[in-house]
Amino acid sequence: MKTIILKNGFIGGIIVSIFMGLSVYFHSQNLDNEALSYILGFSGMFIAFIFTFIGMKQYRDNVNNGSITFGKAFTIGFSIAFLISTIYVLVWLFELHNFYPDFMEKYAASEITKLQSSELSATEIATKTAEMNQITESYKNPLYVIGMTYSEILPIGLFFSLIFALVIKKKEAN
Repeated sequence: MKTIILKNGFIGGIIVSIFMGLSVYFHSQNLDNEALSYILGFSGMFIAFIFTFIGMKQYRDNVNNGSITFGKAFTIGFSIAFLISTIYVLVWLFELHNFYPDFMEKYAASEITKLQSSELSATEIATKTAEMNQITESYKNPLYVIGMTYSEILPIGLFFSLIFALVIKKKEAN
């Protein structure tokens, strides 16, 4: 089981990291157009989390004689999703520190510029600007970055693990 989790987790982690790298690169080149960045980022996550299903299926078919319970399937899928997410977080920390140390400052400045040209009231703009400044300050704490980055990806992995475990569960043939 460990081999299945590690193999599929690392493959998914590599895939999501490549897509994230491209996503961040394109976003840093054009802060005003987030669409491509989001499409790349979420596509990478969805493709990577297919490996939760592959791992469940490999365990069911190759290790457990064609049967698997929901609980076992979910455990395998979530373990793979957690490994994928951890690789994603570690790669983001590496990218952030080495290639985009001013990422949050630039992102916040871009968002504040968008706010100022919006139709929001001065009070709403001031409130949202203060929130962005607080997030920028919080982003200087690596634990905050780790938590925020996990919150981007791990819930999606949890969702995929639940759905795939429901789909793949199969009782033993009598």
